[in-house]
Amino acid sequence: MATDQARPSGGWPTFSTETVPWEPADAGYGPRAARSAHVGPYEAAVPPRIADAPVHLPSATAALVAEASAEVARFDGETHAATTSFAALLLRTEAASSSQIENLTSSPRAVALAELGRRGRANADEIVANVTAMTLALQVTDRLDGAAVLAMHHALMIGHLPAAAGHWRDQQVWIGGTSRSPHGAAYVAPVHHRVPEAMDDLTAFMARDDVPLLAQAALTHAQFEAIHPFPDGNGRTGRALLHAQLRHGGLTREAIVPVSAGLLTDTDRYFQALTAYRDGDVEAVVTEVAQAVFPALASSRRLIADVTEARAAWGERIRARRGAAAWALADLVTTRPVVDARLAAERLGVSTVNAQLAIDRLVEAGVLEQIGHGTRDRVWQAGDVLAAMERFADRSHRRTW
Repeated sequence: MATDQARPSGGWPTFSTETVPWEPADAGYGPRAARSAHVGPYEAAVPPRIADAPVHLPSATAALVAEASAEVARFDGETHAATTSFAALLLRTEAASSSQIENLTSSPRAVALAELGRRGRANADEIVANVTAMTLALQVTDRLDGAAVLAMHHALMIGHLPAAAGHWRDQQVWIGGTSRSPHGAAYVAPVHHRVPEAMDDLTAFMARDDVPLLAQAALTHAQFEAIHPFPDGNGRTGRALLHAQLRHGGLTREAIVPVSAGLLTDTDRYFQALTAYRDGDVEAVVTEVAQAVFPALASSRRLIADVTEARAAWGERIRARRGAAAWALADLVTTRPVVDARLAAERLGVSTVNAQLAIDRLVEAGVLEQIGHGTRDRVWQAGDVLAAMERFADRSHRRTW
C-alpha cells in the first residue's frame, strides 16, 4: 500500500513509497547470507500528481530563471541572425554533452565518422543516436505528449535496445545497489504499472501556461527522471524533452542551448538536485538548470566565434569561382566537419564527381585533410572545426561560474 503523499511548506508534493513483494528468479542460488539480502518486500517510489500542483519559487530563484530565460532568448536571436546556421553544430555538442553525463564519451571525430555510417565504436554510435533523438524532439514540439516521448526514446534506443525502444518499461528498475534486486538501491523507481498514468499527469503539467517556461522544463525533467519510464536511456530522453519544451514554448526558435554542457561542470550537484526534487525541493533543480544556461551559452558563443573565424580564414585560401560547389562545401563542414563524397553530393545537390572536385579544392586550400591513406571509401575532416569542438568539450568540464 502506498503511503500518503506529503506536501512540504512550499506546496510541492513529494514522492511517497509503497511496499512491493520481491521473489528473485535465482532465490535458491548462492551463499545463504547473500540470498537473504535479496528476498522479501522492498520499498518503491510512488509518483505524486503534479498536473495542478502550485509552483512557488523563492524570489531569488525566480529572478535567476528570468535572467537565464532572457539570455536564452538573446542567444537565439544571435544565432537566428547569423549568416551560417550553427543549430546543427550546437545540437551535436549538446547530444555529446548529454551523453557524457551518462559516461558515454567519444571524440568529435569518432562521432562524425559514426554519422557517416562508419560504425564500430559503441559510444560514438550511441551519441549519434542521441543526435537523432534530439533532432526528433525538436520536430514534435507541436504535440508534447506521451507519444512524442516514446518517439524520442525509440530514436535513441532502436539500435541498442530494440525490444524496449519506444515502449514504457514492463519491469522494475532502480539506481545503485546490485543488479540482482532492488534491495539496498539508492533509489527504486515506481513499479511499472504506474508509469502510463504518471506520464499522462506529466503531460498535463507540460501543457500548463502559468509556470515560467525554463522552470517548467526543469521540473518536467526532474519528474521524468524520477518516474524513470524506460529501462535505459531515461537521462538522455529527459534532456531531449527539456529542449522540446523550450522550443514548444517559444523560448527558442533556431538555437539549441547546450544545457547539458553547463550541467557537466558539476554532475554531482545536478544529481543531488534530482534527488532533492523527490523530497519536494523544486528550487534546487530549477536553479541547476537556470545556472547551467550561462556557462553553456558562453562556451557556445566561443565555439561559434572559433568556427566563424576559421571559415573567414578559409575564404582567403579557397581558389574557386564564386558560386562553385567548393564554397557551399566550406559552409557545410562548419557543422558537419567529417564528410565523404556521397554526403557532399547529397547535401550540395551535385553529382558525386562534382562533389569530389569541391573536396579537392578544399584539400588544396588546407580546409580539409583526408583521414587515413586509403584510396577507396575515403573520408575527409575539417581539423579547425573538430579542434573547436574539442575545446568546447574541454570547457564543459571546467567550473567557471
